[in-house]
Amino acid sequence: GRTVRYDHNTGKNTRARVSYDGPNQRLRVLEERKGLIPCKKFFEYIYLYKDEVMFQIEQVTKLCSKMALTEPWDPYDIPDNSTYEDQYYIGGPSDQIMVQEWSDRKPARKFETWVGVYTMKDCYPVQETYTKNYSMTTSTRFFDLKLGISDPSVFTPPSTCQAALPKRMSDEC
Repeated sequence: GRTVRYDHNTGKNTRARVSYDGPNQRLRVLEERKGLIPCKKFFEYIYLYKDEVMFQIEQVTKLCSKMALTEPWDPYDIPDNSTYEDQYYIGGPSDQIMVQEWSDRKPARKFETWVGVYTMKDCYPVQETYTKNYSMTTSTRFFDLKLGISDPSVFTPPSTCQAALPKRMSDEC
């Protein structure tokens, strides 16, 4: 599938192709070039949560960084302890799809830190919004989703990762 991740603090959109393997806790994110962005590097990210490792691969040079994953696996689904918020149609007349909105809102807390919108049929993600420390907010929209993994090799880091750098690379020149 594809995603657009919007960072509310920087105002930046990041478009990507995504491969998702829930049972094996693997995620591959391939940033997409949409137009010319001067001095911007594009990366491929391979997250292997069971191995607690993430690879960052620069798309042109294939330079690779390998870092420990410190955050737990967060599947694209509705967590068991979620709060039902709403159900509604998205789209317009004669072209609609029913979705449900869920959150992690609790009665004793003022704000949610997560809100997710999922299709009623098959529970596909439509949008997820996260807020961390009341300041860092990101929203991710999901589209062009397909069932299954067409190429499982996308979760295998390239050979350049044998000599990986131990720190994250900058996305600027």
